[in-house]
Amino acid sequence: MVQAYILIQTEVGQASAVADVIAKIPGVIQAEDVTGPYDVIVRAQADTVDELGRMVVANVQRVDGITRTLTCPVVHI
Repeated sequence: MVQAYILIQTEVGQASAVADVIAKIPGVIQAEDVTGPYDVIVRAQADTVDELGRMVVANVQRVDGITRTLTCPVVHI
């Protein structure tokens, strides 16, 4: 199982709506609107890195109101 944090920037005033939509995507563990340089932080999981990448590109990045994403895979060193 691969997990990652997805840091999202949105259009002004769209953070809450974006978080609500993303929270319903299969594989998303948690989606919260936050303050700071990013507007939404998502914790997601998939069976492989490739599946995680497909989920981000096919589902997350297509949500209306998103301007930029940064995916940060969780590593256990």
